[in-house]
Amino acid sequence: MTAPSRTDQPHKIQPPRGTRDLYPAEAARRRWLTERWREVSVRHGFEEVDGPTFEASDLYAVKSGDGILGELFQAFSGKSPDEVEQVKDTGRAPYALRPEFTPTLARMYAAKAAGLPKPCKWFMAGPFFRAERPQRGRLREFLQWNCDVLGLDIPTEKWNAEDAESRAEVAEAKARMDAECIACCVADLESLGLAPSDVSIHFGSRDVVTNMLNEMEIPESRHTQILNLLDRQSKLAPKDFAAECDRLGFHMHRFQVLQGICIDAMKQGFPWIGLNSDEHAVTFDFKSMALLATEIEKLGITAWCKPDLSIARGLAYYTGTVFEVIADGERAVAGGGRYDNLIELFGGPKTPAVGFAMGDVVLSLLLQDKGLMPSGDELMGLVGQHPDVFVLSNGDEAAEARVRPTVAALRRGGESLAGLHVRHSYKATKNVGKLLKEAAQQGARFAVIIEDAESCSVKDTRTNEQWPDKVPLTDLHARLAGAM
Repeated sequence: MTAPSRTDQPHKIQPPRGTRDLYPAEAARRRWLTERWREVSVRHGFEEVDGPTFEASDLYAVKSGDGILGELFQAFSGKSPDEVEQVKDTGRAPYALRPEFTPTLARMYAAKAAGLPKPCKWFMAGPFFRAERPQRGRLREFLQWNCDVLGLDIPTEKWNAEDAESRAEVAEAKARMDAECIACCVADLESLGLAPSDVSIHFGSRDVVTNMLNEMEIPESRHTQILNLLDRQSKLAPKDFAAECDRLGFHMHRFQVLQGICIDAMKQGFPWIGLNSDEHAVTFDFKSMALLATEIEKLGITAWCKPDLSIARGLAYYTGTVFEVIADGERAVAGGGRYDNLIELFGGPKTPAVGFAMGDVVLSLLLQDKGLMPSGDELMGLVGQHPDVFVLSNGDEAAEARVRPTVAALRRGGESLAGLHVRHSYKATKNVGKLLKEAAQQGARFAVIIEDAESCSVKDTRTNEQWPDKVPLTDLHARLAGAM
């Protein structure tokens, strides 16, 4: 006999590194998180949208920054000679799996801006991809929740007006929209059982930080690198962070001193502060942060929030307000900010915009560490995986013959009755005790025991009580629906 060739041998292929296989319990966990995200979004007036899972690579080259461009999973079909030549010539494929949603959102809004409500509040949750080294809190494929407010709650003719009165109205409107985003994020954290002692929302301002870098006499050409460095500080070893500071000529101690002066002044109610030295005078205007703090207080979420000028956010399109949800020992749970110039870059009208994103990986780790992630069986119930009814027979041939037709009828529903979530056993046993145990293990609300071709008994598995009378099979659906 000829030995089997190598190609005949079974192959054990692992999932790609940085991805997850979701078995029922893991899929239930994902469903539970996404349903919390959706419920909170809708409650706060956001409408659901989505876009393609891959986009033209140029979309991310417009303004996301070098950090994102280095993390793209690039894609091309290989069927188009032009695409193949582009990859050979430039090293960049025409398409990329989406690493974030904001550029897609900006493209979508720009395409139909004239006909959309003002402000426009959108949310989405879906899969995203980044080609980076997997580690705790970071995978190559992950779920992400995005909430964005595009536009302001004042007339559009004031959005970009230059007169002092309009500029003041715009600043106040931006603070309101920023606070609405943050409040939505806080509501989700609360719904998951987290408290301000577990996480806090640190908010800052790109404008104030840029002014601080100017006061430190750091050339504008290095500002983006320093903002990226501040954004990566928690991911770097202290000696590596210090080495990068030295390389860029960035004195972290001086930055921290300036930050403390500004935040102390803001907490005392000053919208700006002036500093004088022998060489020059500089003014730090943090009125936008003060306005945001006021709006945060109005929405009753001050306990969750704290000013922090070290929050930078690494993406190049951010302007003005930036914020992150910080938990000790973890990466940022969520982050976002204002991107007032992005929509115009995609051909739309100049539109103030703010938003945030929250990933499922760090969030899940945080909930598990805090003991707030429901268990596998509990999760199955929370996402509707526990059946309404489990159908079995008493073992008689006539009763057994009615199991599958009864299951089908209950699932199908009727003219005025909705279909029910119904299961039955695939095991060979006809032992009623074992089947009732299986019904309980699956979390069924009721166990229906078919007694003969025409009637059944019903047991409430929560109370362990059996209904006193047998129920005709023809009345079963209506009786169960009434008891739900």
